Amino acid sequence: MTPFAFIGMPGPMEMIIILGIGVLLFGKRLPEVGRSLGKGIMEFKKGVQGIEDEIHSVTSTATTTSSSRSTATADDYEEATAPKFEPPAGEPTA
Repeated sequence: MTPFAFIGMPGPMEMIIILGIGVLLFGKRLPEVGRSLGKGIMEFKKGVQGIEDEIHSVTSTATTTSSSRSTATADDYEEATAPKFEPPAGEPTA
C-alpha cells in the first residue's frame, strides 16, 4: 500500500484551488505552458503508437510464418500404431 493512499483523487474544490494556483504561478505564460504540455502529450502518444505498431508487425510476421508451416497434409504424418500384445512364453505358475 502506498503511503498516500488515504488521500485519493482531488474533488471539485481541490481542482479549483489547483487551477487558481496554476493561474497565479504562470499568468501570462499560461498559453505557452499549455502549448508545450500539449506537444509533450502528442510526442508521448506518437511514441506509444510506434511501439504498438512494432509489436503488431512482429506478431503478424510470427503468425504468418507459423501459418505457412502448419499447412502440412495428412500424408505428411505417420499413423501411430499400438504394439501387439504377446503373452509370455513360459507355463503359468499357480
